[in-house]
Amino acid sequence: MSDKNGSTAPKPDAEALRAEIAQTRAELGETVQALAAKADVKARAKDQVEQTKQKVKAQAVEAGEKVRDVAYTATGKVREVAAQAGDKARETATQATDKVRESGALDKAQDAQAQVRRNPLPFTAVLAAGCAIVGVILILRGRRK
Repeated sequence: MSDKNGSTAPKPDAEALRAEIAQTRAELGETVQALAAKADVKARAKDQVEQTKQKVKAQAVEAGEKVRDVAYTATGKVREVAAQAGDKARETATQATDKVRESGALDKAQDAQAQVRRNPLPFTAVLAAGCAIVGVILILRGRRK
């Protein structure tokens, strides 16, 4: 009923032992590979550098996309504000033109322009008198010094 070691379990056959040994060898090989990978500092450092590069590239792409989004939004806002400013300027110019027309200043200016074109002599005389006055003032100032 019992063998030399006192065990009552049946003996495993040779094929089962070989399979168990193969399994143990495979597990031992995986363990050795894992230990070797942990011990290979140079390879681990390269892996870490590569991971860091990938993270930085991803962050750069993300930052670029954010910048593009903000620039696009800002461009839209600037265009909107510029359009509003243009509309406001046109409105103000229209109001100013209307007020000038209402006051009759535009008609008076156009009448004066037409009168100068018809008879340029008074305008020329006033211009000549102004030049003469400026000339006299310059001559007198030159003598004082």
